[in-house]
Amino acid sequence: MKSEDTFARYSRQIFIEEIGIEGQRKIMNARVLVIGAGGLGNPVIQYLAAAGVGTLGVADFDKVELHNLNRQIVHNEKTVGMSKVKSAENFVRALNHQIQYIGIEQKIDETNAEEIISEFDIVVDGSDNFTTRYLVNDICVKLQKPLVYGSILGFSGQVAIFNHRGSKNLRDIFPEPPVDEDFPDCDSLGVLGPLPGVVGSMMANLTLKIITDLPLQLNRLTLIDTLNWRFQTIDF
Repeated sequence: MKSEDTFARYSRQIFIEEIGIEGQRKIMNARVLVIGAGGLGNPVIQYLAAAGVGTLGVADFDKVELHNLNRQIVHNEKTVGMSKVKSAENFVRALNHQIQYIGIEQKIDETNAEEIISEFDIVVDGSDNFTTRYLVNDICVKLQKPLVYGSILGFSGQVAIFNHRGSKNLRDIFPEPPVDEDFPDCDSLGVLGPLPGVVGSMMANLTLKIITDLPLQLNRLTLIDTLNWRFQTIDF
């Protein structure tokens, strides 16, 4: 793509004084890993690809199922049965051919987490279980990688930045994970479709702010209640 076409594509970001051409260069040079191509991962993938993040890794081991489609809008009826990583790749390549897409069709676990995460600058965790969340957090702490965290259930969500420039991490607010089997999840209690879009968009926004060195409120957990439309922050 010609330089003038690149400028035109990202002009509405470049026109923002706090971003400009230098900020767009940072976005285009960034390497971001999105863990999970489900409810939260979908809007993150969409907006990071649209923004021009240079290298976008997506890790997921699931296949697209019909019940995913109420909220996972990167996928569609034609990709039901396809791996979520491949379905997301199709979306990204159709949206922005400039993106280097790295598909990782693996479950993130103790055997591969450090090797995979080490290749990226920033990690965005859209996983749906506590085992993965805490593992990813601990590896990010070990490797000194910033982590953008989000979770959703029903009408509610949470967003935070962990381990960025000396800030606190997941264990500083929740020292130990609950037992997954005893904790409600989207499979049992459901999730309203737009909620992941709200929370995931916030996660994508925070990721771009990290990349472009914009001001951030660290050591703060944002609680989102879309049923009563309330937003609350907790310092930790």
